[in-house]
Amino acid sequence: MINYWLNSKSIRERVFIPKYYDPNIEAKLNNLKKTHHLFKISDLVRDGKIKLSTGHEIGKMAYGTGDIPFVRTSDLTNWETKTAPKQGVSEEIYSKYQKAQDVKSGDILLVRDGTYLIGTNCIVTELDKKIVYQSHILKIRVSKEFLDPYLVFIVLNSPLVQEQIRSVQFTADTIDTIGSRFNELVLPIPKDKRNCIQISEKAKQAMNKRELGKAFIKQAPVVIEKALELNTTKPIDEFLNKTWDEILKDLKQDTVTSEFGHFETFWVNAKAIKERIFLPKYYDPEITEEFSNLSSSCDCISIDELCNDKVLSVSTGDEIGKMAYGTGNIPFVRTSDFSNWELKHDPKQGISDEIYQSYKAKQDVKTGDILLVRDGTYLIGTSCIITEEDEEMLFCGGLYKIRVNENDLIDQWLLLALLNSYLVKRQIRTKQFTRDVIDTIGKRLYEVVLPIPKSKEVRKSLSNQMKRIVESRMEARVTIKDESDKIC
Repeated sequence: MINYWLNSKSIRERVFIPKYYDPNIEAKLNNLKKTHHLFKISDLVRDGKIKLSTGHEIGKMAYGTGDIPFVRTSDLTNWETKTAPKQGVSEEIYSKYQKAQDVKSGDILLVRDGTYLIGTNCIVTELDKKIVYQSHILKIRVSKEFLDPYLVFIVLNSPLVQEQIRSVQFTADTIDTIGSRFNELVLPIPKDKRNCIQISEKAKQAMNKRELGKAFIKQAPVVIEKALELNTTKPIDEFLNKTWDEILKDLKQDTVTSEFGHFETFWVNAKAIKERIFLPKYYDPEITEEFSNLSSSCDCISIDELCNDKVLSVSTGDEIGKMAYGTGNIPFVRTSDFSNWELKHDPKQGISDEIYQSYKAKQDVKTGDILLVRDGTYLIGTSCIITEEDEEMLFCGGLYKIRVNENDLIDQWLLLALLNSYLVKRQIRTKQFTRDVIDTIGKRLYEVVLPIPKSKEVRKSLSNQMKRIVESRMEARVTIKDESDKIC
């Protein structure tokens, strides 16, 4: 849409924003009338076929009181919630909001307020039922007698519905929102019932795959650490062989704060002080004790040593400037653009091919590279692995790129596993410090020690399991995107 004429009689509720009346959207909807039912959300709500509600603002005093996730807009990504959300609440606070929020499997959570995140959504599974969600998120409950929630989930993620969401977005005070305009959206549902059943089934199977992998990612810090301690991947095998009900029962509920350790006081000799660092957490005695316990089964080697031996290569990205944002569709990956070991399918900023080409050789992103957050606060230490689909991208200066060079000691999948063990995550947190106005790990990343299993068999088995889990989740992600792209 560049420009168009609109009769003044078509103006609704004194809205004079051109995109609100985008004629391309109306044309696309009209073209679907023969093959699709066009349901307006407001009509579905009126007829009781869809119920809408929003979450609550629980107040910052509730943050960190427990491990029950308080889901915020930034905690929804790639059609799921983050495995380790930033904030957690106590059982008491959860009980206070549980009845009012009434979260159930099959509910859809959609970002209503924000900017770039508006329209981002996920479908709730058994893994996510015990949560509290904030007021900027809309909960959509579909009557199963009317439509399958997974079908509506796919339709909500179709380009046509996402276009509609962007067209009704507006600024309220200091934040963008779609407000009650969500009711104006039109859902194009295929008239072919058999097709609808097939789409729903594919979506459900894909989400089940992703949820099983997500459950492992959520439990990974515990089971990987156990595998290192016992010098066997049996703990991982046992977890993956459990039934879904057993997984839900045994799953450890954690937020990011679990990475910060538990020690309260300890003594340290003055000679042990390094480079005038007087932060107690930097010398966490529990970490030293854990490495001592692992010394018989693991070679404990620092990232600095691995770089010196050419096993690893570490580099940072570039700050390309805000003027480059929005110039194209090639992803410019920032610290908030990945979670659960993968990049977002819809990163916030895109750049032109010209800008990409000017940095491409320098950044040299390849399949198997690992990105790790260097600068931020709660995101520091978060990591993801680059797949073939992700290679065409640039990444910001707040990220480290870690490449595993050809060697017999470690590969990229094993490195991903070790970076997501509690022992390594807690090390990263102990080395985190504030520089100017932002937290960072800086060059202290090189001090982080990796507990690499001495057993070649254990290394290979752990690597294979990680690869299988990530690739399975990626295949399912492609399925969801494909179904969303072609449904209307």
